[in-house]
Amino acid sequence: MGVYILDDKCVGCSACLKSCPFGAIEVKDKRAGLLNNCSGCGACADSCKFGAIVVEDNRQAEIDLRQYKDVWVIAEHNEGRLRSVTLELLGEGRKLADKLHQDLCALLLGEEIGDMANELICHGAKKVYIAQEPRLAHYQTGPYTDIISNLITTYKPNIVLIGATNQGRDLASRIAARVHTGLTADCTELDINEDGLLAQTRPAFGGNIMATILCPYHRPQMATVRPKVFKPAPRDTSCVGEILPVDSCLNGKCLLCDLLEVIKEAGQGVNLEEAEIVVAGGRGLGKPENLNLIKELAEALGGAVGASRAIVDAGWAPAIHQVGQTGKTVQPKIYIACGISGAVQHLAGMQSADTIIAINKDPDAPIFKVAHYGIVGDLLEILPALTRRLKQTAV
Repeated sequence: MGVYILDDKCVGCSACLKSCPFGAIEVKDKRAGLLNNCSGCGACADSCKFGAIVVEDNRQAEIDLRQYKDVWVIAEHNEGRLRSVTLELLGEGRKLADKLHQDLCALLLGEEIGDMANELICHGAKKVYIAQEPRLAHYQTGPYTDIISNLITTYKPNIVLIGATNQGRDLASRIAARVHTGLTADCTELDINEDGLLAQTRPAFGGNIMATILCPYHRPQMATVRPKVFKPAPRDTSCVGEILPVDSCLNGKCLLCDLLEVIKEAGQGVNLEEAEIVVAGGRGLGKPENLNLIKELAEALGGAVGASRAIVDAGWAPAIHQVGQTGKTVQPKIYIACGISGAVQHLAGMQSADTIIAINKDPDAPIFKVAHYGIVGDLLEILPALTRRLKQTAV
């Protein structure tokens, strides 16, 4: 997008000054001029009654958008099993592909991954591009970026979806930069708009608003999606698809280091995003020491510890436990909210739980509006009593 001001038509009326959202126009000696912070948005053109502002849109010529088709999911796996976020992306990708009348495809990298390729087909993928060799057994940024970028350039997918995991976040930004396209991170909603573009919705400004982002002039349209936002695609063994081996074409330039050993470090309890039971604490705990009551109940239930943004910001709990728009999205069978008022930002991260149990001394707390079961009372008395009863039952 290019913006130009024609000196022979400009009369210096200053009408364009108010229309510029960036303050990137100045008027000197009865002539308007563009400043360095001009974004080329063209918002000023309609305000000029003299036709002195010209907007040239040459972005469509950069690529032929008609060459791009199909919805791709970059599959992520661990210890021989597909991660749940991959199945969730296949479920949502199926809807997008159907609206576009295009194929749902998956891209799988690794070693001896034929069984997982078949699983991708059972969960809806019509085509599975598979690159396998020993050097791809464990994720490494360089090789994975090179291979995926080359395949995108070759096959030209319309949409590429990646899980917003540690691996996905590391990988997606590098691929987007390599293939010269945009990337919307941490999406919580995807859809196809009336123009056939991917509408990518994500929290913005600290979760205070939801922004919908479009990528009209570049391809592929890329997004990372938080785990547990969408329902996983159902498994259907009658599904039919193609497994297409592709050449990894690895070279020494992308292999910047040798992976000598993978050391598994014991994690802190149950994985929050994968947990079937989550016990979460909020400001109602009163003080950081009382978070131990949450941990004890979670341990007794075999669940994971969650936290509201309020206590994470206060330093009571690490950020990895935060649930909500600016934290993690969970979808457990049981979610126990302890001392959490129920702000909209927190509800967005847990309201898809099968069963929500709320414990709060305020009977008017918003959390009770979404809870299936509610206990009005002092959590400092209720939580220890629940934990004791669970331990007695276990014995």
